Amino acid sequence: MPDTNPTSGATAAPAAGSTSSIRRSSAAGGRARKKKKNQLPIGVLVFVLIVVVAVLLNTFLSSSLALFWVFGCCFGFILQKSRFCFTASLRDPCITGSTSVTRAVLIAFAITSIGFWAIKYGSFLTTGSIPGQSYVMPISLATVVGGVMFGIGMVIAGGCASGTLMRVGEGFGMQMLSLLFFVIGSLIGASHMGWWTVNFIAGAPRIFLPDVFGWFGSIVVQLLLIAALYFAAEKYEKKRMGITGDE
Repeated sequence: MPDTNPTSGATAAPAAGSTSSIRRSSAAGGRARKKKKNQLPIGVLVFVLIVVVAVLLNTFLSSSLALFWVFGCCFGFILQKSRFCFTASLRDPCITGSTSVTRAVLIAFAITSIGFWAIKYGSFLTTGSIPGQSYVMPISLATVVGGVMFGIGMVIAGGCASGTLMRVGEGFGMQMLSLLFFVIGSLIGASHMGWWTVNFIAGAPRIFLPDVFGWFGSIVVQLLLIAALYFAAEKYEKKRMGITGDE
């Protein structure tokens, strides 16, 4: 039977008209969107400035300062582009379930472990001395208290030391405030360091893995531990995200 409802055609027409108006509105909104500014000239200017400062430091002060300047700029650039942050490596698994940054940090630990092991072992074979032994810190209650306080603080601040400095360079006001109190907290901690040293740190044990497992055993144990944490993080992410082995 033919449609005898006089309102059916009227109803269909506005629907089509409204669809057209939505499309026109979307197109107009797209045209109204501002075009992003070309930041290439700014990048070139910053690069030239970095080179000029490096040359001036090398000429009038020292080559070491010039090297530190170039290394710091390159390191900051890598941090900014990779969004590498120790806070995210510990925070993201708990909040979002993602462990991509966690695994990146573990890979960095593995690479640096091999590098430092090679430097220390090479020096031990050639000179009989081991560089950097002053950085083998005692494990005490101060380690636990400091770790918990710093962990809470970096999650609230939204970044560790490297992440905070990187975001300060990006112009984030929150991280500028975090950096200020980072400095204040460091000064307070330094003023109380003597008390912690006398009561907890001085008599605490120092653990140097080559003393326990030998030189080759220490690097094997450390790499195996890092590998175990890596695969555990990967499995944890798949379980949190509901990813099966087939996907």
